[in-house]
Amino acid sequence: MSAKKVLFITQEITPYVPESELSLIGQNLPQAIQDKGREIRTFMPKWGNVNERRNQLHEVIRLSGMNIIIDDTDHPLIIKVASIQAARRQVYFIDNDDYFQHRLMEADEDGKEYEDNGERAIFYARGVLETVKKLRWCPDIIHCHGWMSAVVPLFIKKAYYDEPSFRDSKVIFSVYGDGFKSNLTPDFTKQLIYREITPDDVSMIQNPVNYEELCKLAITYSDGVIQNSEKVNPAIMDYARSLNIPVVDYQADENEYAEACNTLYDKIWEEAE
Repeated sequence: MSAKKVLFITQEITPYVPESELSLIGQNLPQAIQDKGREIRTFMPKWGNVNERRNQLHEVIRLSGMNIIIDDTDHPLIIKVASIQAARRQVYFIDNDDYFQHRLMEADEDGKEYEDNGERAIFYARGVLETVKKLRWCPDIIHCHGWMSAVVPLFIKKAYYDEPSFRDSKVIFSVYGDGFKSNLTPDFTKQLIYREITPDDVSMIQNPVNYEELCKLAITYSDGVIQNSEKVNPAIMDYARSLNIPVVDYQADENEYAEACNTLYDKIWEEAE
């Protein structure tokens, strides 16, 4: 049996943000997988540089309204959506006034990285998962792209494992060469503690938490890993291979890359079955 439903949790999608390796894949891969006959859903953060009017974003009232608590503080979750008419696809956006609405991606206009980037990633991950629950949609495969999605595998395997929407979901993490440059705040690992997640569950990462450590956290709880950039920190990929999970090497050709992802989805799903 093949995996029929694929959830893409990505960091950037063109044309909503400027073109980059990540944003181009964020646009092209879901389309290629949909064209291969799978049902998909796609999420990204509603960064402050996303032009809502030009891209015709609108809030989905029935999905918005809940609060996500981080460090005993309530953070309202706002869900917006835009349609890619020619592709017959929708993109869901996770928004919040403090984390996204008035701020750019990982760094501000002066290039200074936001101190709460780790907290933003936690909000994004939990926001996506709570929204998928409300959609009553059960993904077979969850494919995570970019450091903003790196805590998703942990939440799927340790905090949401008994949720009907994710009980059978398998997680794939794509590793990119570019990530944030500064360290996350010292309390980041404490902020990860949620539901059944314990300090032991995040003990494989060392403080201060940098991009490499965050990728290791994602890989620890993933069922498969893809090297998405030609140049990636070798230590990250060595760690993935040490866990004896399926690892897909870098694919330069766009069509070969999409086919490699498509094949990996079924391989992981069939092994689970």
